[in-house]
Amino acid sequence: MLSVKTPRFPVFETPESRGHKAGQRPVDLDRLAEQTGGDRLLGEEVLQLFLRQAKQISLAVGSLDDTEGRRRHAHTLKGAARAIGAEPLAARADAVENDPDQPRHVTALVREIDRTCDYINSLLR
Repeated sequence: MLSVKTPRFPVFETPESRGHKAGQRPVDLDRLAEQTGGDRLLGEEVLQLFLRQAKQISLAVGSLDDTEGRRRHAHTLKGAARAIGAEPLAARADAVENDPDQPRHVTALVREIDRTCDYINSLLR
């Protein structure tokens, strides 16, 4: 009889030593593992794509004078963040999507993008 191994979730080691405790991680690694079927290589690819998109959106949102453009970027980022389990980032993006002209929301979003990207980079090392 052929034995099928179920992947252990999460597939990434957590950088606890970098100050991220389980309930405070910017990315829910169990959610990411669910989305990728526990495939570490796929998870890494998804995170790399997310990093590129998040960095582009961070630059755009911080410099846009166009309210609708900022709203669209925030909406896009919100969906991408939820897909990988980055709920704190999704919440910040939602705030910008709902009130794109509020500078404090934009500043908070850019900070959360940086925090999330730093965490993802620590996972990929």
